[in-house]
Amino acid sequence: MIDEKGILFILSGPSGVGKGTVRKALFERDTELKYSISMTTRPQRNGENEGIDYFYRSKQVFEEMIENNKLLEYAEYVGNYYGTPRDYVEETLNSGKDVFLEIEVQGALQVKENFPEGVFIFLFPPSLEELKNRIISRGTETEDLVTNRLLAAREEIEMMDAYDYVVVNDKIETAVSKVQSIVRSEHLRRERVAKQYKKILEADLG
Repeated sequence: MIDEKGILFILSGPSGVGKGTVRKALFERDTELKYSISMTTRPQRNGENEGIDYFYRSKQVFEEMIENNKLLEYAEYVGNYYGTPRDYVEETLNSGKDVFLEIEVQGALQVKENFPEGVFIFLFPPSLEELKNRIISRGTETEDLVTNRLLAAREEIEMMDAYDYVVVNDKIETAVSKVQSIVRSEHLRRERVAKQYKKILEADLG
């Protein structure tokens, strides 16, 4: 049995492209993937659980983690910090489990700086018109906010070169199947397999 380390997969893309929907559908199919649990300084809400919904920490602890490079990425939103704890990700990967992170583009670029060995997947809309329709269909955005999101989406799409794979989210089931194929393919990459079999050969020769 090959003692294989897990892989960090990062799913990212512009707001409204359907990252959450694809991720949820993927997890219904693949029960082996581990979702990356975020850390936050916002208060724990009724019904939420530590280590399941979030890791809840004080602002002081969070800022110390920033200083000590203990976060793969972080952002501040409405006065609270949100981020991805490095230790949780690395411990899960070292246990042989794949970790899946669904995140905005800016956060994904931070992760790439701090964890370049991750596999970065860009979820692409079928068209900007379709992206606009999806944002409008939420019913929660003003006309100005829709315009701003589309402008941001154009800028984010230009950052696509930083990613390893691009998946067009036209049909959810098709997009999920493509992401699954990426997960399987990454485990078969020569570089990963070679490392594991070299250990076996060294053990046999020893």
